[in-house]
Order: sequence, then structure tokens, then C-alpha cells
Amino acid sequence: MKKYIGHIAAFTAYTIFGFNIIICRDLSNLALISPMGLLCFRVTGAALLFWLLSLFTPREKVETRDFPKIFLASMLGLFLTQLSFLKSSPLTTPFDTSILTPLTPIFTMFIAAIVLKEPITFKKAGGVALSFIGVIFLVFNTVRVESNSVTETTTMGVVYMIFNCIFFALYLGSFRPLIQKYSVVTFMKWMFLFSALVAIPFDFKELTGLNLAAMPSKYLMELGFVVVFSSFIAYYLIPVGQKVLRPTVVSLYGYLQPIIATIVGIATGMDHLTWQKIVAAVLVFSGVILVNKSRAATS
Repeated sequence: MKKYIGHIAAFTAYTIFGFNIIICRDLSNLALISPMGLLCFRVTGAALLFWLLSLFTPREKVETRDFPKIFLASMLGLFLTQLSFLKSSPLTTPFDTSILTPLTPIFTMFIAAIVLKEPITFKKAGGVALSFIGVIFLVFNTVRVESNSVTETTTMGVVYMIFNCIFFALYLGSFRPLIQKYSVVTFMKWMFLFSALVAIPFDFKELTGLNLAAMPSKYLMELGFVVVFSSFIAYYLIPVGQKVLRPTVVSLYGYLQPIIATIVGIATGMDHLTWQKIVAAVLVFSGVILVNKSRAATS
């Protein structure tokens, strides 16, 4: 039952991240707030929500020796990951973002093998490859660059996305023992607090000068989605999955993001269902199942 809950949590979190790609790109196109400003707004808002939630949960003491580890997890899993993604949004096309995102599970598999001694079995490698093929097949058959989006990916956009994949893979592949040690609320409230404390000094002037009342209602709703869903809820669910699932399995759900982009396109009339999309979805989820059935690391 715990594993089923873990799969549901990972599935839901990465579904939210799929919507987040679209929303963050829209926020970047409107250019009402800088990428660093959006990061500050996101981590500060989520930190407040997690600390508020902690008032209604059992108190849990964090060992002093674990704070440096949580700080490092915060930098890799939140601050650097989100900053590199937000920096890449206005510099990459949806097509190239979809191509680069599947690198995360591959990096995670190798990092988990080194740090957590997770074995790279034939099933695990095959599952990652199968899901990767599914995503590549999807984007080559369905992704289109809209006229109101960036029409050319810059070198820096690619660099930011690669670093985004590496940072999050390091987080997924290195901190499972620490995440299993504490409750999700305790771990996340310190994660977001550390990221907020690092981010705010870089963008304090912009944050204090923001006039939220003058912003369009659509923009405010998108900001609210990024804080409540993409940060608070999604980052609550990721550790739920990490506690019971192997790092490579959790990271494989990242392949959902381009699938979600396709579904959103179909729902809004910008795209339509084809046999290529069905084949891609089957390949992606078959890969997830294959990795999940691979041999776990020996305790």
C-alpha cells in the first residue's frame, strides 16, 4: 500500500510540474517579474505554507548535524534547480525543453548507483531507455513552436536545462536516507526556508517594489498556482514518493511532463489525439513499470 501511495504521489507531483512548465513560460513571456524574482516569490510563499502547516503537525527535532545536509538538499533540489529552469524558460523552445528534460532519470540512475549503491540492472537501464525513446518519439511527432514563443533555443538555454537536470538528479539520487529520517513537513519547511534565505538577498529590491494590485488577474492566478501547487503541494508529494520508491523510479515520472503538455494542448484545442501520442504514452509507462520491477539495492 505504501508503494502504491508513493507512485500516486510521484505521478501527481510530476503532473503538476507538467502544467508548471506551461505556466512558467507564460509568466516569463509577460516579463512582469524576473526569473530570480519569481524564484523568491515561489520559495518564500511555499516556506510560509510549510511552516504554517507544521503548527498543526507533531513537533519533530532535527539533529544539528543534519542541517548542513538539508541545506545542501535545498540548494540542489530547490534553489539551483528552480533558478536554472526559470532562467532557461525564455531561452528555450518547448521542443528542446522536452528533449532535454528526460536527461534527469539517466543522471539519477548513475548518481544513485554511486551514492546509494543502487544497482544498474538490465531491467532498469532498459526501462530508462524505453521511456526515453517514448518521449523522443512524442516530441518529434507532436511538439510545435507557437508564434508567441521563442523560436530559437540559445546555447545558454541548453546549458541552463542541462544543469537543471543535473541538480535535480543529484537531489533525487543522494538524499533518500535523510528524507526517510524525518517527516515530509519537517524536511520541506527547512528546505524552503533555506532556499528563501539564500534567494531573498539577491532580489530584495525587486520584491519590495512589486505592485501585485496592478498585475492582471490571470498573472496573479498563475503566480498562485506556482506557489500553492508547483511548490507547496508538488514538493510535499515528491518526498512521499522518495520514502518508498527508488530514486530512478521517482525520476522516471519526469517523463510525464511532455505527456501532460500534449494533454493540455488537446484539452485546449491546440492539439489532437493521434496514434503517435498513444504509442509514446505506452512506451513511457512501460519503462516506468520495467524500472519498478528491477532488483532493488541490497540493504
